[in-house]
Amino acid sequence: MNIIKDCIKNNINGIFTKTELQNDEYFNEADGLIYCSKCHTPRQIRVKILGRVTTPFVMCKCRREEHEKEQELLKKREFLEYVARLKATGLQDKALIEYRFENDKEYNPEMTKAHEYINNWEQVKKLSIGFILWSDTGTGKSFFAGCITNALIEKGIPVLMTNFSRILNTLTGMFSEDRNEFIDSFNKYSLLIIYDLGIERNSEFALEQIYNIIDSRYRSKKPLIVTTNLTLDELKNPSDLARQRIYDRILERCVPLKINNKNIRKMNAAVNITEAKKILLGGRIDDDRQ
Repeated sequence: MNIIKDCIKNNINGIFTKTELQNDEYFNEADGLIYCSKCHTPRQIRVKILGRVTTPFVMCKCRREEHEKEQELLKKREFLEYVARLKATGLQDKALIEYRFENDKEYNPEMTKAHEYINNWEQVKKLSIGFILWSDTGTGKSFFAGCITNALIEKGIPVLMTNFSRILNTLTGMFSEDRNEFIDSFNKYSLLIIYDLGIERNSEFALEQIYNIIDSRYRSKKPLIVTTNLTLDELKNPSDLARQRIYDRILERCVPLKINNKNIRKMNAAVNITEAKKILLGGRIDDDRQ
């Protein structure tokens, strides 16, 4: 008990102990407080503790501003580290990192809808609204979805973008109880994006698991975006009951959006070949025999 009393006494006495001035301080005789030589604001305040007046130290204006900047930089660094972790888990195909709005070459007029989706995120999240992006291969569906993914992740919003084949390969090697836990884990993401619906194995197991994935997301009341090479007619009029159960769930929450039929992959390939000819053939690019 005496040790505790001595500690309290020493701490109280320390409050009232006079301290020496630092090199960047001066004593203001007008109010009897220590001031900062740089910003000329007090580094002490006068308060009454245990019936005695004391002058504990506080941050002057310039130290407070410096501290706030340090805290701001710390928060920014922590946020960037958090975003990096979101990208590491959310972008399972690392090529998706380049699918960003600033890399849009404006081939696709539907990209305005991707911007609108981001700008109205809070509302579409509340209403659990997503897209079913459909068109032929190579038209930019994955780029559209990837731009949404990266834009939301950079706002600190957890998004997972993956494909059905990857999910099914993982589920194949699992026990049934582990499968349910794995599927439910998708719902920790604010937005789930799954591409290439329709190219998965045509088996009872695959269709059952796809239904479980879509149904779990449906019941979570969180938005979903799906891409497919199927036509809207094929989605609305599937060939069997198993697919109808899947597609009905998707169409109930996902707005169908046809991505234009320009084959962007072929356009990019043509541009790359042209640039290669310029480099390798000295600009002689007008003769196909080259």
